[in-house]
Amino acid sequence: MPQEHIVKIYDDELANLDRLIAEMGGEVENLLSDAVQSLVQYDAILSAEVIVRDKRIDALEMEIVAQATRLLALRQPMAADLRTIVASLRLVNDLERMGDYAKNISKRVKTLVKTPLLSAQHASVKRMCKLVGEMIRQVLDAYLQRDIKQAVSVIEQDEGVDLLYTSMFRETLTYMMEDPRNISACTHFLFIAKNIERIGDHATNIAEQVYYIVEGKQFEEGHINHDLSADVIRDTGEEA
Repeated sequence: MPQEHIVKIYDDELANLDRLIAEMGGEVENLLSDAVQSLVQYDAILSAEVIVRDKRIDALEMEIVAQATRLLALRQPMAADLRTIVASLRLVNDLERMGDYAKNISKRVKTLVKTPLLSAQHASVKRMCKLVGEMIRQVLDAYLQRDIKQAVSVIEQDEGVDLLYTSMFRETLTYMMEDPRNISACTHFLFIAKNIERIGDHATNIAEQVYYIVEGKQFEEGHINHDLSADVIRDTGEEA
């Protein structure tokens, strides 16, 4: 847990930084959940709301950057405090990108509501969203508690997301080859699945920042990408 300082207002400022990051992370988590719900239910109204709500995430990013910049300029932080502030500037960019990916999912709902329901793709997207949503919740807890074990757990979970994405990629290509009428809808689903997979990558980036805050060094094992979709393309007949 963060240490207490002689100047109480400094502690309050650091606590406020954590509060803002937790709020931004919560907004991202809700945005992803609602984006996928709008897709599964073919709810164009909810998808439009998601697109508008992304502006709140952008506003929080600006507020956090301003707060962190003030702390760097006025408090001259050292050790763990310095790492926390520097990491906050990095991880808010990850959170902002996660919000953009959720928004991009909802942008495709407008087109998909005009296409036949593809239940298998819907089910795969829901499974991916559940995994990634849990990663977001855990990484926010890891950040607030400065919990390395939980942060490493989030990093490890990303493999499952990558493998599920690869499986959906293979499955969706099969649908496209079996019936060309599915190509348009399936293409949108592939982009949606990739957006969710990238949100998982950004959650992993945040977990690595938690590790940096606590340990003062980068996560040694690094982030291994288990996305094998390029191999799936070769399996369908593409020359290597």
